[in-house]
Amino acid sequence: MNGVICIDKPSGMTSFDVVAIVRSLTNERKVGHAGTLDPMATGVLPIFLGGATKAIPLLLNHDKRYAAGLRLGIKTDTGDITGKVLATSEVSATPEQVEAAVLSFKGNIKQIPPMYSALKSGGRHLYDIAREGGYVERKPRDITIYDIGVTGRDESSGDYLIDVYCSKGTYIRTLCEDIGDKLGCGGTMSSLRRTYAAGFDLTSCITLDEAERLAEEDKLDTVILNVEELFKELPEIHITKNQAVRFRNGGALSFDRLHGAPQSGLCRVKYADIFLGLGESNKEKRQINVKCHFNREIPLNSGEVI
Repeated sequence: MNGVICIDKPSGMTSFDVVAIVRSLTNERKVGHAGTLDPMATGVLPIFLGGATKAIPLLLNHDKRYAAGLRLGIKTDTGDITGKVLATSEVSATPEQVEAAVLSFKGNIKQIPPMYSALKSGGRHLYDIAREGGYVERKPRDITIYDIGVTGRDESSGDYLIDVYCSKGTYIRTLCEDIGDKLGCGGTMSSLRRTYAAGFDLTSCITLDEAERLAEEDKLDTVILNVEELFKELPEIHITKNQAVRFRNGGALSFDRLHGAPQSGLCRVKYADIFLGLGESNKEKRQINVKCHFNREIPLNSGEVI
């Protein structure tokens, strides 16, 4: 089974838990995911099956979007409400001041990764070091907040709801802490829902319950997305059967024998409307080299494949 299935991850489960469940439902050994979500977080988790796992390091779109809860007046050791409370304070900031503080983080900024993260130091995860009471100095990293804003407020909890569209490597927990620090009262992340990742949004997702039901009905393949969806922004070239055989066997395709071959970058290589894989242009040698295969089966007019 090859392709991508987008799961709306429930809270209380790790991303690897979801991978294990999907592996069991599909009986596919090769299963991976794009972009880890913390156990408390919910939302878009693209799961890659079979040969589609080769697409993970080739993803074109690493940007993500989140709907997060911001609770002011509290600081925790983890940067979210699952952690130990370190300090509390009164919140005097008005909604207008909160919105101004939130908006000030839009653009190219530097962010220090949290101790409770999967980053490593000396071969060990920072979260393991943190749980033992240790501390490691971390260098600020360049990230981009493309868009951010306050979308509402939960009257019962007082939490502000913020929408964040950001680059890869952005920690929303740290962002919530930084907003709280800017307001002088501290802050922590009270909830997190990823609404966009790897080019997919929540409309592309199904729940695990739905996945289990479809698997029981032997219909899970109806919601598996073609891996080509990940690369639809790339130009495509259509090749002949002989060229398809050559491409499948790792051979380069000459510009002179192709129509509309891109002179640089990656492209989708297709035969008979079937996505075979990705090619990479070599302008000096005037050829398309094989970057990655996703389909090695070449259909014949008889209905057979070679």
